[in-house]
Amino acid sequence: MSQFEFIFALFGLLLGLSIAEVLGGFARAIEARLKPETAVRIGWLTPMLGVFVLLDLLSFWMAAWVTRDLVTISGRSLMAVTCFAGAYYLAARLVFPREPEETPDFDAHFFRVRRIVLGAMFVLLVVQLGWYASLPKLAPFLLHPLSLGLTLVLVALMGAAMVTRGAVASRVVMGLLVARYLIVYVL
Repeated sequence: MSQFEFIFALFGLLLGLSIAEVLGGFARAIEARLKPETAVRIGWLTPMLGVFVLLDLLSFWMAAWVTRDLVTISGRSLMAVTCFAGAYYLAARLVFPREPEETPDFDAHFFRVRRIVLGAMFVLLVVQLGWYASLPKLAPFLLHPLSLGLTLVLVALMGAAMVTRGAVASRVVMGLLVARYLIVYVL
C-alpha cells in the first residue's frame, strides 16, 4: 500500500460520506414533497447548492489524484486530511434540512445556511491553494492564465452567492456556480 493509498482511504471515506449526506438530503426532500397534503416546497436554491457542493467535492477528489505522488504519511497529514474532509462533511450536512417537514420552504433554508456552507468551502479552497503554492511541483500551475481565471471566477461567484439577497438573483448566481464547474469538467 502506498502512502497515498493509506491516506486516501481516510480521505475517501470522509468525502464519500459528504456525497452521501447531500444525496441523502435530496432524497429526504423528495420523499417529504411526495407525501400527500405536504406543505414542503423544495424550490431551486437548496438543490442548486447541493449540486454545487457535489461538483466541488468531485473537483477536490480529482485534485487529490493530482497530488498523489506528493503525499506523505505523518500525524500532521492525517490531521490535515481529517480536518479538511471533515469540513466538507459539515458543509455537505448543512445543505438540506434534516427534517424537511419542519422546514417547509427550502429557499428560506438556503438563505439560513448558504454563508456557512459557502464560507466553509471558500476557506477550504484557500487552504487547498495555499498547500499547492507551498509545493514546488504544483505552484507554477496556480499562475497559469486558465487556472487563475477559473479560480477567480469561482471566488467571485462564491462571494456573490454569500451576499446576494433576492431569490431570483441567488438562482442566477448559483446557476453560474454550477455552470462554471460543468464547463471545467467538459474542458
